Amino acid sequence: MTGKLGRIVRFGLVGVLNTGVYYGLYLLFKLVLPYMAAHIAAFVLAMVGSYFMNCFFTFRTKPSWRSFLLFPLSNATNFAVTTAGLYVLVTWFAVNQRIAPLLAAAVAVPFTFIIAQLVLTGRSKPVAPPIREEERTS
Repeated sequence: MTGKLGRIVRFGLVGVLNTGVYYGLYLLFKLVLPYMAAHIAAFVLAMVGSYFMNCFFTFRTKPSWRSFLLFPLSNATNFAVTTAGLYVLVTWFAVNQRIAPLLAAAVAVPFTFIIAQLVLTGRSKPVAPPIREEERTS
């Protein structure tokens, strides 16, 4: 799948996998840490994995130190929304600490895609896939 739809689908697949990684780490860390510390530790580790999955699979770009250091910007909104959402859901609405992170994370996905695309490709809109040499001569 190529083009904008392909990127969105790939981003969604990476997001699902990354959410699973985050959630598994969150549950593991929660065994020894308070829920908010477990959330932060799991989020940071999952973000590193997300960077590489998004470089290689979603946006098909070469990783660089520059984009690696800028990538957390794409997760700043995600982090703020999920952290605030986690707190609100657990503290104000007594949502189970095992379920709340999943609910809070769902809200931030569109914002994360737009910023990740900008950071990793340098464009706010996806570009068309490059034209292969054999397609030019046809």
